[in-house]
Amino acid sequence: MADKTKGKTLTVEQIGSPIRRPANQRATLIGLGLNKIRRRSTLEDTPAVRGMIRSVQHLVRIVDEA
Repeated sequence: MADKTKGKTLTVEQIGSPIRRPANQRATLIGLGLNKIRRRSTLEDTPAVRGMIRSVQHLVRIVDEA
C-alpha cells in the first residue's frame, strides 16, 4: 500500500486568515506547514493530510496534484 502513495504529493496554498477561527483550525494550518496567506506547502498525499485539508478547506486550496 505504501508503494502506491510513494512519490505522490499535494501542494496546498493558504487563501484565508486564521483570525477569529477556532484554535483547532489554527493548529491544523500549522500542522500543514502554513501560517500566512499565499504561503505554499508541499505535502505527501496521505489520508491523514487529506483529512487535515478537509477540516480547513475554506482556508486553503490545492494548487497542484503531482
